[in-house]
Amino acid sequence: MWNLPNILTMLRIGLIPVFVVIFYLPVPWARLVCAIVFTAAALTDWLDGWLARRLNQTSALGAFLDPVADKLMVAVALVLLVQADPTVVMVLPAAVIIGREITVSALREWMAEIGARAKVAVSMAGKLKTAAQMVAIVLLLLGDALFGLQLRPLGLGLLYVAALLTLWSMYLYLRAAWPSLSARPD
Repeated sequence: MWNLPNILTMLRIGLIPVFVVIFYLPVPWARLVCAIVFTAAALTDWLDGWLARRLNQTSALGAFLDPVADKLMVAVALVLLVQADPTVVMVLPAAVIIGREITVSALREWMAEIGARAKVAVSMAGKLKTAAQMVAIVLLLLGDALFGLQLRPLGLGLLYVAALLTLWSMYLYLRAAWPSLSARPD
């Protein structure tokens, strides 16, 4: 249970309150440090999965906690970004992304309950969505400019790409689950 991949996943969950506190610090470097913390969390997401497979340390706890840690960090980051910029331009993609995560999590739970979890395994569209949303969130955390580059428009553009990929991957999951969802109860 207490192997390196699981420790990294728990560290990611533990970084969430740190991330929130830093976000609200009244100092000019807060957003930069938040972007660094979020990037570290995103990298440990990749690293813990790679280590679990490489070291043959996969576990039920890790399989459960890993997606929870991802969804918590992303949802918290999106809520903070929306709170900082409460406009429809920010709220719309954030609501789509968070709504999809809730829907797909519920779908996976239900499919597992009926023994058909493999039908809604992670897809390539889901992986692309995750990459786009992680980069978008980092750019939006960094703010308007870094070294003269305007990051907000790029971050918003990638957030909308992530929202579209979110809808597409949700459609793929629902389509794969549709035979089970539409079946008559026995």
